[in-house]
Amino acid sequence: MTGYARAQGADDLRRWVWEARSVNGRNLEVRCRVPQGFERLENPARTAAGAKLRRGNISLSLTVASERSSKPLRINRALLGELSVLVAEMRQAGATAPSADGLLRVRGVIEEEEQGEESEEALVRLDKALSDTLDAALKALASARAAEGKALATVISGHVDEIEGLCTRAAERAQAQIGTVRARFQTQLAELLDRAPALSEERFAQEVALLVGKADVREELDRLSAHVAQARTLLAEARPDNPVGRKFDFLCQEFNREANTLCSKSADIELTRIGIDLKGAIERMREQVQNVE
Repeated sequence: MTGYARAQGADDLRRWVWEARSVNGRNLEVRCRVPQGFERLENPARTAAGAKLRRGNISLSLTVASERSSKPLRINRALLGELSVLVAEMRQAGATAPSADGLLRVRGVIEEEEQGEESEEALVRLDKALSDTLDAALKALASARAAEGKALATVISGHVDEIEGLCTRAAERAQAQIGTVRARFQTQLAELLDRAPALSEERFAQEVALLVGKADVREELDRLSAHVAQARTLLAEARPDNPVGRKFDFLCQEFNREANTLCSKSADIELTRIGIDLKGAIERMREQVQNVE
């Protein structure tokens, strides 16, 4: 969900630039920064971003610059008149009076002329132009995120294949786990029989069945296989108008839950190693899923 876009516009009085940045985020969070006097655009900008994006931390910034190199100048005639009176008095007193250009250098004699406020109609046109430029920036940002998503689909698909391969290995190893449990129980039983009465064959079979049942991971493997199929379905259905990031994020939690149960029920070192590798593959996929809208 990372991306950057920029769009600019201008009218007779000013030019402006909208910049839109996006980084990963579980939910949608939009921050907007505008110049003083344009605060009215913040809420509409957030609404526009929410209409095009579903997840990520979005930063919008607006820069506005005047097209005029400087403001028109005017002479403060009232102040100049007061200074002229003082100059006349100085001359009457025989003092050296300042020249005309000296008077013009006095602070406040020459001022920048303030522009009048724009009409309501002009402000409406300006806001419409600024909104159109923002829309262009958001569309470009969405396109950049979509391009990243297309590349991520290949990466995530590779993680799904890795998880499926580990599940296949775990299923094969789970069959050998039954024999491991039986052999371990027999060894422990032999140690107990040295200090306890003989155990009947029927009781022995019951104990073995109980241990095997606790170590049976077929249910977890079946759910993992179902999750793999669901992950592939989500990848196939992912489109700009059909975001799947939240669903995929939840699916990764389910993947991790089954992998944890698999490790806790494992009675075989090799199966435990496979379970740990499986958790690592799921975590790598989850990190990439955080980039998916």
